[in-house]
Amino acid sequence: MDRLQFYIDGAWVDPAAPRTLEVSNPATQEAFARISLGSRADVDRAAGAARRAFPGYAATSVEQRLEWLRRIIAGFRARLPELARMMTLEMGAPITFSTERQATVALFHFEEAERVLAGFPFEERMGVGIVRREPIGVCGLITPWNWPLNQVASKVAPALATGCTVVLKPSEIAPLSSMLFADIVHEAGLPAGVFNLVNGDGPTVGEAIAAHPEIDMVSFTGSTAAGIRVAKLAADTVKRVAQELGGKSANIILPDADIRAAVKAGVLACNTNAGQNCQSPTRMLVPRAQRDIAFEAAREAIAAIRLGDPLDPATTMGPLVSQMQYDKVQALIQSGLDEGATLVAGGTGRPEGLAHGYYVRPTVFGDVTPDMRIAREEIFGPVLSILCYDDEEEAIAIANDTPFGLAGFVQSPDLDRARRVANGIRAGRVYLNGALFDRSLPFGGYKQSGNGREFGIFGFEEYLEVKAIL
Repeated sequence: MDRLQFYIDGAWVDPAAPRTLEVSNPATQEAFARISLGSRADVDRAAGAARRAFPGYAATSVEQRLEWLRRIIAGFRARLPELARMMTLEMGAPITFSTERQATVALFHFEEAERVLAGFPFEERMGVGIVRREPIGVCGLITPWNWPLNQVASKVAPALATGCTVVLKPSEIAPLSSMLFADIVHEAGLPAGVFNLVNGDGPTVGEAIAAHPEIDMVSFTGSTAAGIRVAKLAADTVKRVAQELGGKSANIILPDADIRAAVKAGVLACNTNAGQNCQSPTRMLVPRAQRDIAFEAAREAIAAIRLGDPLDPATTMGPLVSQMQYDKVQALIQSGLDEGATLVAGGTGRPEGLAHGYYVRPTVFGDVTPDMRIAREEIFGPVLSILCYDDEEEAIAIANDTPFGLAGFVQSPDLDRARRVANGIRAGRVYLNGALFDRSLPFGGYKQSGNGREFGIFGFEEYLEVKAIL
């Protein structure tokens, strides 16, 4: 599955200098493809193509951009099984999850961009003047490996819809689904230079995009440390910077909730995508009096998880993405043991019967205190910390005792009470009682979880400048 070219200026082209990287299947630890790693010269070429294409593309009509979006949507639907399988191979998500969530949610973002674009007021009267919203320009988009196409689509769809041009750098760990997506964009017939893709690592291609003088905006999803680096590099050219960074979301189970059902649902939510989610509810807060019930329910939920071959439709959890991620998660599980947390389920080492692949044991710790590493650091693996609280105010205080603020979760049959607690959580998105994903509502973080918003009209407006005409 070698894909050694980049998509620049409407064609697949060779890199400026040959340098390759193997892509491994995390379930087997074996390489199954190679890509090229780009350089600053490749970013220069892509940014130049995007800059040349911008004036013409920005001037296209809403109707024309809608037609291109519809072609991308049709191509995405036609190749959805292929896209899903590729994500399973490159980052280990179970095939059922890749199909029903990873690929399907990515498609949702293009459908949502089409919906917003069709009715968006790019120009409106205000007082004695007119306010126009115009595309910001060339956008550098840097995306992660954990939701490869979801994060690509949540950035590319609104950028193209608003009339911007794009230089995309997908994660070099899971790049192949994005290259299939580039094929879909090419087949949709967008003008040359509107969409460009350069593979590479963060220190080379990512930093070149963030600092490039021909790029007007950078949208980044990844770690907080990398986001800080992107913002510093972008500062010299006063780019707009949108960031979706780390998370350590609290799941507050209030005393009037069905404790067993809420705990089981919370455990499964924490283990979705092998815990490799920025908004995972990794800190579960339960009333102290219900500690033992919570521990028992958590063990039952862990026992229901089926680890195995991600290509098997019956598998509910695959491996972590890489050796580096495996080592990080193992070290943090060990830190929980060393710091005195109660091991409720799981632990260090590989799951029984899985000698190959980056599999870890889904783990739950109880009696966790807010100062422990497992309660403070983003683990990005299937590890849940259960903390106890005595009253509602303490629960909110614990939830907010974090440098992150991406998401929160509240469980209570009393919606007024749940809303009151949700209002007290310092996070960009709060889910009540297992509410489902909604592609139209804004997604983004407070504090060190980033700035700016994605999804729906809020994500659309990130790619627009505001002009007043008096």
